[in-house]
Parts: sequence; structure tokens; C-alpha cells
Amino acid sequence: MRAGPDPRRAGAAAGTAVRSLLRRIRLRQGWARVRTGFWPIVQASLAAGAAYGIAHLLLGHAQPFFAAVAAWVCLGFSFDRELRRVAEVAVGVAVGVGMGELVVEVIGSGWWQLTVVLLVSALLARFIDRGPLLVTQAGVQAIVVVGLPLAVAADGAFGRWTDAVIGGLVALVVTVLTPGDPRRRLRVQAANGTGELAETLESIARGLRARDLDELGAALVRGRASEPVLAEWRDGARRSAEIAQVSVNRGHWAEFRLLAEQAVLLDRAMRSVRVLARRAPTVVGPDGSWPDVTAAADLVERYAGGVRLLSTALGGGGSMEDARALLLEVAAASDPRLVGGDDLGVASLVVLLRAPVVDTLEAAGVPGGEARAALPEL
Repeated sequence: MRAGPDPRRAGAAAGTAVRSLLRRIRLRQGWARVRTGFWPIVQASLAAGAAYGIAHLLLGHAQPFFAAVAAWVCLGFSFDRELRRVAEVAVGVAVGVGMGELVVEVIGSGWWQLTVVLLVSALLARFIDRGPLLVTQAGVQAIVVVGLPLAVAADGAFGRWTDAVIGGLVALVVTVLTPGDPRRRLRVQAANGTGELAETLESIARGLRARDLDELGAALVRGRASEPVLAEWRDGARRSAEIAQVSVNRGHWAEFRLLAEQAVLLDRAMRSVRVLARRAPTVVGPDGSWPDVTAAADLVERYAGGVRLLSTALGGGGSMEDARALLLEVAAASDPRLVGGDDLGVASLVVLLRAPVVDTLEAAGVPGGEARAALPEL
């Protein structure tokens, strides 16, 4: 007599499969972040090396690490570089290093000297400008200078301040010569976030078509793992819209605001799709039999295709007309009576699909009333 499957082994195998899927998802998301940040990091690294080389070769400073620090801190690791922001950080670094040098030269270093220099540097930074980055960098660099007093003797009085100024100037030159478009980063995030929704839907469609409960479980895992990607897009777009109201990028404010609204809508759509993935296995009968889910799988697959078109349009800043057309077709076909037939379980899946389709249509530029009107009446 053959023994049945061991539940513990089956559970362990399922857990291993989920962990493997999560690793693959995180690796893909990690590589997406690397691709987004590659050139900004290359530029910042080259700028830090150039600042160090200028201070070392032209000024004769033995270890001008503050030049490299200032250049790197000013430029950061993204294309979202506003001249004002870079200038804020550069001035903050120079103020902090300069005050630290002055304190070390006049009264030495120690816990109370550090307190004094931090207090004075922060107040001076607040006097110079309202920017929080300036104050933060002034305080941090002052602490570092007072904490590393031995480097003063190597390059003379205010040697580290000179290095910091050089690093800030190099960063400003790089910012001016390589102006970044802040919309580029947001478009990449939008394409990645929308792509996560499309992949989750494609996984649900595959699971239904193949009658594969493991694939449906993987779709739920994939949907949950997408939260950081969508949150990054949503938060980044919101911050950019707020900053654009008072910065040189105010001409892009409308696009930033639209991207922020689209991020909220697609995040909401993803939450609904996760519910769909969680409910999909409930169509299976107690005896393990499946109803006819082919029409439902087709509908989900077409929805995924519309989301893919939307992802391409958002990533390239192009027209969303093709995405709208396909998504409107999906909305018109989302009739639980036709797709589900006599099976209430399949019909309930179509009902769950209607809300994310409306959210996605709104993200594609269809007014909310028109998007809801595109659905068949229940």
C-alpha cells in the first residue's frame, strides 16, 4: 500500500519555492535600482576622485579626503540634482569644516569643543539659508573635523576647509555641465511599478490557464513583494511635486503631480489584484475539480497586456492611447455573467477584477466617471 505525501515535506518544499521566488524578485528589483543609479554614481565617483586629485596635485595636500567627501555628498547617487540643493550641501560642508578648523586651531578638540562647534555651525547655517540640508551638513562635517584633529598638521591651518571648498566647486561644475531631468528617475520608477502589476496579473493568468495553485500562490507573493517599488514611486513623485512648487522645476509640477496621482491609483490597483490572487484558488471544488476558467484567464491576460502598454508609455513619457483602448475593451468585457457563466466562484473573480481595471483606466487618463461607465452593469 502506497503511503500518501508527507505534509511536512510538502510544506517545506512550498516554503523553499516561496523563498526562491522572493529572492528572484528582490534580485530583479535590485538590478533595476542599479540600472537607475549607475550613471549618477559613476559621475559622483569621478567627481570625488577629481576633487581629491586637484587638492592633492595642485595644492599639495597629503590626504585631502574632505575634497572627495564634499564632492560625493553634494552629488549623491541619483539624477535628481537641483543646482540649489547641490549648492546648499556644498555651503553646508564648507561652513561645517571651516568652523571645525577654527575651533581646533583656537581652543583644541574635546567633548565641549565639539558641542560649541556644532552649536555655532548649525546656527550659522540657519542664518545663511533656510535649507535643512545646509544645517545638517554643517553639523556633520564640523563633528568630523573636531573628531579628527590630527589631520590639521599635515596640510596647515584650514587645509581641510580648502579641500571641502574644492569638492563643493567640483560638484557644482558637474551639476552645471550635466543637468539632470528629474522626470527621468520618476519615469523609470513608474515603468518599474506598473511592470510589477503587469507581472502579477500575468502570473494569475498563467495559474488560471494551467489550473496551477502554486502559480497562483506565486502571484500573491509577487504582488506583496512589489510594495517597495510602488512605494518608492509614490513617495518620490509626491516629494518631487512638493519641491517643484518652490524650485526651478516648477514648470514640471503638473507632470510630477500626475505621476503622483498615477502612483496612488496603481498602488490601489495592485492591492485589489492581490485580493484577486488570494481568492482565485477558491474556485476549486472540494474534490479538487476546476470549473471552466479559460475566459477569466483570457480577461486577466488582456488586462495585463493593457498594463504593459501603460508601463511603456509611462516609462517613455509617450502617449497612453493604446493602453487606454485595450483597457477600455477589458472593462467592457468584465461582465461576471458572461465570463463566469453559471459558476459563482469564477463570476466573483470577474467582480474583483473590475475595481483595479477602473483604477488603471484612471491612471491612463480616463476620467473616473467614464471609466466606471465602461463596465457592464451588474
